[in-house]
Amino acid sequence: MGGRITARRRSEHYGGLRKMKIVPLELRELNAFVSEHHRHHKAVQGHRFSIGVIVDGKLCGGASVGRPVARLTNAKEVLEVTRLVTDGTKNACSFLYAAAARIGKELGYRKIQTFILDSETGVSLRASGWSLESISAGGDWTRVSKPDRRQDQPQCPKQKWSKDLT
Repeated sequence: MGGRITARRRSEHYGGLRKMKIVPLELRELNAFVSEHHRHHKAVQGHRFSIGVIVDGKLCGGASVGRPVARLTNAKEVLEVTRLVTDGTKNACSFLYAAAARIGKELGYRKIQTFILDSETGVSLRASGWSLESISAGGDWTRVSKPDRRQDQPQCPKQKWSKDLT
Protein backbone atom coordinates (compact mmCIF):
# COMPACT_ATOMS: atom_id res chain seq x y z
CA MET A 1 0.00 0.00 0.00
CA GLY A 2 2.93 2.33 0.44
CA GLY A 3 2.58 5.77 1.98
CA ARG A 4 -0.43 6.88 -0.04
CA ILE A 5 -3.62 7.38 1.96
CA THR A 6 -6.86 6.96 0.04
CA ALA A 7 -9.94 9.06 0.85
CA ARG A 8 -11.48 6.09 2.67
CA ARG A 9 -8.35 5.40 4.72
CA ARG A 10 -8.01 9.14 5.47
CA SER A 11 -11.60 9.20 6.74
CA GLU A 12 -10.96 6.20 8.98
CA HIS A 13 -7.63 7.68 10.12
CA TYR A 14 -9.23 11.01 11.12
CA GLY A 15 -12.09 9.51 13.08
CA GLY A 16 -14.55 8.80 10.28
CA LEU A 17 -15.39 12.41 9.38
CA ARG A 18 -17.27 11.24 6.29
CA LYS A 19 -19.82 9.55 8.55
CA MET A 20 -20.60 12.76 10.47
CA LYS A 21 -23.57 14.87 9.48
CA ILE A 22 -24.81 18.21 10.84
CA VAL A 23 -28.54 18.41 11.59
CA PRO A 24 -30.75 21.18 13.00
CA LEU A 25 -31.89 20.74 16.62
CA GLU A 26 -34.80 22.26 18.45
CA LEU A 27 -33.77 23.99 21.67
CA ARG A 28 -35.53 21.33 23.77
CA GLU A 29 -33.56 18.58 21.97
CA LEU A 30 -30.27 20.35 22.60
CA ASN A 31 -31.14 21.02 26.24
CA ALA A 32 -32.00 17.36 26.82
CA PHE A 33 -28.56 16.41 25.46
CA VAL A 34 -26.87 19.13 27.57
CA SER A 35 -28.63 17.88 30.71
CA GLU A 36 -27.44 14.35 30.04
CA HIS A 37 -23.85 14.98 28.90
CA HIS A 38 -22.45 18.42 29.81
CA ARG A 39 -19.80 18.41 32.56
CA HIS A 40 -20.39 21.84 34.10
CA HIS A 41 -23.29 23.71 32.47
CA LYS A 42 -27.05 23.44 32.57
CA ALA A 43 -29.53 23.99 29.75
CA VAL A 44 -29.56 27.26 27.79
CA GLN A 45 -32.49 29.64 27.95
CA GLY A 46 -32.51 30.76 24.32
CA HIS A 47 -30.62 30.59 21.02
CA ARG A 48 -30.38 31.88 17.48
CA PHE A 49 -29.99 28.28 16.28
CA SER A 50 -28.87 24.88 17.53
CA ILE A 51 -27.18 22.10 15.59
CA GLY A 52 -26.36 18.50 16.26
CA VAL A 53 -23.90 16.01 14.85
CA ILE A 54 -25.15 12.57 13.85
CA VAL A 55 -22.87 9.56 13.46
CA ASP A 56 -24.36 6.32 12.14
CA GLY A 57 -27.87 7.64 12.82
CA LYS A 58 -27.13 8.53 16.46
CA LEU A 59 -26.98 12.03 17.94
CA CYS A 60 -23.51 12.32 19.47
CA GLY A 61 -23.19 16.07 20.05
CA GLY A 62 -24.83 19.45 19.88
CA ALA A 63 -24.16 23.16 19.96
CA SER A 64 -26.29 26.16 20.84
CA VAL A 65 -25.42 29.40 19.08
CA GLY A 66 -26.92 32.65 20.30
CA ARG A 67 -26.34 36.29 20.89
CA PRO A 68 -23.26 37.25 22.90
CA VAL A 69 -23.64 37.11 26.68
CA ALA A 70 -21.63 40.34 27.13
CA ARG A 71 -24.21 43.08 26.65
CA LEU A 72 -21.80 45.54 25.03
CA THR A 73 -20.93 43.14 22.19
CA ASN A 74 -22.80 43.93 18.95
CA ALA A 75 -25.38 41.12 18.67
CA LYS A 76 -26.08 41.99 15.03
CA GLU A 77 -22.49 41.21 14.03
CA VAL A 78 -21.30 38.63 16.56
CA LEU A 79 -22.59 35.15 17.42
CA GLU A 80 -21.59 33.14 20.48
CA VAL A 81 -21.48 29.38 20.94
CA THR A 82 -23.15 29.22 24.35
CA ARG A 83 -23.10 25.42 24.74
CA LEU A 84 -21.17 22.69 23.00
CA VAL A 85 -21.49 19.12 24.22
CA THR A 86 -20.70 15.64 22.94
CA ASP A 87 -20.83 12.09 24.17
CA GLY A 88 -17.07 11.80 23.56
CA THR A 89 -17.24 10.90 19.86
CA LYS A 90 -13.88 11.65 18.26
CA ASN A 91 -13.76 14.93 16.28
CA ALA A 92 -17.38 15.83 17.07
CA CYS A 93 -16.41 19.06 18.89
CA SER A 94 -14.29 20.34 15.99
CA PHE A 95 -17.01 19.35 13.53
CA LEU A 96 -19.62 21.34 15.49
CA TYR A 97 -17.41 24.44 15.93
CA ALA A 98 -16.60 24.48 12.20
CA ALA A 99 -20.27 24.02 11.24
CA ALA A 100 -21.41 26.78 13.62
CA ALA A 101 -18.91 29.17 12.00
CA ARG A 102 -20.01 28.22 8.46
CA ILE A 103 -23.67 28.73 9.33
CA GLY A 104 -22.92 32.04 11.04
CA LYS A 105 -21.04 33.25 7.97
CA GLU A 106 -23.95 32.25 5.70
CA LEU A 107 -26.30 34.21 7.96
CA GLY A 108 -24.15 37.32 7.50
CA TYR A 109 -22.42 37.55 10.88
CA ARG A 110 -18.90 38.98 11.01
CA LYS A 111 -17.52 37.03 13.97
CA ILE A 112 -18.28 34.01 16.14
CA GLN A 113 -16.91 33.50 19.65
CA THR A 114 -17.07 31.17 22.62
CA PHE A 115 -15.68 30.85 26.12
CA ILE A 116 -14.14 27.68 27.58
CA LEU A 117 -12.68 26.96 31.00
CA ASP A 118 -9.03 27.88 31.37
CA SER A 119 -8.35 24.25 32.32
CA GLU A 120 -9.50 23.08 28.85
CA THR A 121 -7.00 22.79 25.99
CA GLY A 122 -8.93 24.42 23.14
CA VAL A 123 -7.61 21.78 20.72
CA SER A 124 -11.01 21.40 19.02
CA LEU A 125 -11.26 25.15 18.50
CA ARG A 126 -7.73 25.36 17.13
CA ALA A 127 -8.44 22.41 14.81
CA SER A 128 -11.48 24.18 13.38
CA GLY A 129 -9.62 27.44 12.69
CA TRP A 130 -10.53 29.51 15.75
CA SER A 131 -8.00 31.70 17.60
CA LEU A 132 -7.43 32.33 21.29
CA GLU A 133 -8.35 35.96 21.86
CA SER A 134 -7.95 36.48 25.63
CA ILE A 135 -8.20 34.95 29.10
CA SER A 136 -10.57 36.38 31.68
CA ALA A 137 -9.87 36.75 35.38
CA GLY A 138 -12.97 34.74 36.30
CA GLY A 139 -15.71 35.67 38.74
CA ASP A 140 -19.21 36.95 38.03
CA TRP A 141 -20.06 40.65 37.78
CA THR A 142 -23.82 39.93 37.71
CA ARG A 143 -24.03 38.90 41.37
CA VAL A 144 -23.65 42.49 42.53
CA SER A 145 -25.79 44.24 39.93
CA LYS A 146 -28.43 41.51 39.40
CA PRO A 147 -28.58 39.11 42.35
CA ASP A 148 -31.58 37.27 40.86
CA ARG A 149 -29.59 36.06 37.83
CA ARG A 150 -28.44 32.47 37.36
CA GLN A 151 -25.71 31.46 39.78
CA ASP A 152 -24.79 28.10 38.22
CA GLN A 153 -21.94 29.25 35.96
CA PRO A 154 -18.31 28.30 36.66
CA GLN A 155 -16.44 31.21 38.29
CA CYS A 156 -12.91 30.19 37.22
CA PRO A 157 -10.85 32.01 34.55
CA LYS A 158 -12.09 31.39 30.99
CA GLN A 159 -10.48 31.49 27.56
CA LYS A 160 -12.20 33.55 24.87
CA TRP A 161 -11.86 32.03 21.40
CA SER A 162 -13.14 33.58 18.18
CA LYS A 163 -13.19 33.26 14.41
CA ASP A 164 -13.48 36.06 11.88
CA LEU A 165 -16.27 35.28 9.42
CA THR A 166 -15.65 38.07 6.87
